[in-house]
Amino acid sequence: MNDYNQGKKVMKECAGTSKTRWWDVRSRGSEGAGAIEEAAAMLASGGTVAFPTETVYGLGADARSTIAVEAIFAAKGRPSDNPLIVHIADIKQLDGLVAEVNETARALMEAYWPGPLTLVLPAAPGAVSPRVTAGLPTVAVRMPAHDVALRLIAAAGCPVAAPSANRSGRPSPTLAQHVGEDLAGAIDGIVDGGPTGVGVESTVVEAGPDGTVTVLRPGGITAEQLARIAPGGVYLDPALQEAGGAQDIPAPKSPGMKYAHYAPRGTLRIVRGAAPEAVAARIAAELEAAARRGEVTGVLAFDEHLPDFRADCVLSLGSVHELETAAHRLYGALRRFDECGVTYMLAEACPEDGLGAAVMNRLLKAAGHDVIEV
Repeated sequence: MNDYNQGKKVMKECAGTSKTRWWDVRSRGSEGAGAIEEAAAMLASGGTVAFPTETVYGLGADARSTIAVEAIFAAKGRPSDNPLIVHIADIKQLDGLVAEVNETARALMEAYWPGPLTLVLPAAPGAVSPRVTAGLPTVAVRMPAHDVALRLIAAAGCPVAAPSANRSGRPSPTLAQHVGEDLAGAIDGIVDGGPTGVGVESTVVEAGPDGTVTVLRPGGITAEQLARIAPGGVYLDPALQEAGGAQDIPAPKSPGMKYAHYAPRGTLRIVRGAAPEAVAARIAAELEAAARRGEVTGVLAFDEHLPDFRADCVLSLGSVHELETAAHRLYGALRRFDECGVTYMLAEACPEDGLGAAVMNRLLKAAGHDVIEV
């Protein structure tokens, strides 16, 4: 089933529920504008609304309302100590939301807002629900680079807390139908703005007054881009450098630091090595052994190596030299494995330069850090 027909099917299922509204805002006419106004009114009245950003679809609620924010946690099945990112439509909304913005943070905003960059800043007392900050003195804020998101947030007239619009632990949604598959009947509305762009979530950073930038979660803005702005250097949070993740972090400052995420239903393993030929040979051997066990097999690899593999479901991440494509395709591919009933899948690792850092971060979490080194 193609994306258009699948979307129509999920839209019909949402329409059949008593809970979830579906607005298609891809029309630029008055119908699309009216739909955004309706969705914004739902947000303003305390509802939960999924909407597109340039990264993935987010599940939004009024960040000031504990009741509204608790509905996000309930719909997603999200752990309560996992903070949320607050989305704004205008930099003026920072007034009253954060206590201060240092020069480094301000420079990052000027360079990359609107865009896939989240800054962890000191929260103004009482500005948002404590459920948003998970009780921390900081709040994560970003301004999405997506016309629908910006119009929706502006029309709602409130800062919007919005994690990815999926069941907790599942691959993030890059299409509105992905949201419907996970959350139809559990949320109040879905704004369908078509496919997202970047495909992986925003980069989350802390900006020091000394010009340093600490990456808490890699994402759509690369370390190389951050380094252009950060005179004190760019550093990776120590938790991200630990193999196996950061499950023991008592109070994560950013989403994506502590818990398993993005996982398909079957077993996913990553194969990594310096020699592409050795990686390809190991993947082929693993697939053959899995097929003999009666597994439904899948492989996620780059175009340069796809002809080497035989599996029930073979999916491309694009060229290894264009990791923007891999970021865009990743979550859709993991969901495609589920649609095909794949029980055992192997993914080819990619270089961790540029956007590859975000792709590998998501792959590692999806695989539970199960890596075959060759």
